[in-house]
Amino acid sequence: MNMHADSQQSIRAAADGDGVVLTVPQPFSYIETLHYLKRSNEEVLHRVTEDGRILKLLRVRDRPLLMEVSNDESRGELRIRSLSGGREPERLLEAAAYVWEWFGLDADLNAFYRMASGDPVLGPLVARHDGLRIIGVPDLFEALCWSIIGQQITLSFAYQLKKRFVQTYGEAVDYEGERYWTFPDPAAIARLTPDDLRPLQFSRSKSAFLVGVAREAESGALDRTSTALRSGFDAAVARLTSLHGIGPWSANYALMRCLRYPEAFPIQDAGIHQAVRKLLGLEAKPSLAELRALYAPWAGWEAFATFYLWRSLSDQ
Repeated sequence: MNMHADSQQSIRAAADGDGVVLTVPQPFSYIETLHYLKRSNEEVLHRVTEDGRILKLLRVRDRPLLMEVSNDESRGELRIRSLSGGREPERLLEAAAYVWEWFGLDADLNAFYRMASGDPVLGPLVARHDGLRIIGVPDLFEALCWSIIGQQITLSFAYQLKKRFVQTYGEAVDYEGERYWTFPDPAAIARLTPDDLRPLQFSRSKSAFLVGVAREAESGALDRTSTALRSGFDAAVARLTSLHGIGPWSANYALMRCLRYPEAFPIQDAGIHQAVRKLLGLEAKPSLAELRALYAPWAGWEAFATFYLWRSLSDQ
């Protein structure tokens, strides 16, 4: 893991005994974070315990690190601890940088709330889910793979495919009777042929897309800190959509959840259509023109609006 410089410079973390304490900017809701992280029983890249701890395996400085994240709401802090054995303050600080990025703690959520508070659609959502941040995918290769896996299938089937992919090609560590996994390294996928992925039930096209993106990442041509991806939204869209298998939906998904462009808008997303239909009481899913009109007052905050619309799908 090599977190990009802007995250490393902005985190507020300090070593404390056998762990690292992360001071969390407000508003932040740990309960909303857990709600998102628990949305599928097929999730294989982290585990949420019954008492609300988050366990996740990272690869830090070329070695696996099983971290535990716990919450101290009264102090506004998260505690990151290594379950891998030994005191590892430097690697834990890198793990804290990952958590900062994962939980979207750099975002100015108050600015979004000022925009959304009086909106007839977003206003009730931000009030109901105060402190919800965009839970991200800090690794660009992982984000692009997830966007490819999820193309034109149900979310439940996408989780099943991801689980097979991770458990076939990822790295694992056992701890207290449970197995924890890292997302596959690009090098492991780059050496494959598309036919190697077919037994996992990937289509021919998705198999080719995954191998192609892995080869781009392995070659160094796909770097989240590159000028092409950091020179503005339009340039980043152009760079990602130049990849075989990455269309506008996949590009905007990665720009939203990995590169953190607030204007990212995966307008073709079925979840957006479903949420808008439910919230507005429409008889049919909205057209793209209707979605653009709905989103027009939210310009510059499309990614945050999308995340709150997704959250609304599990409201009672």
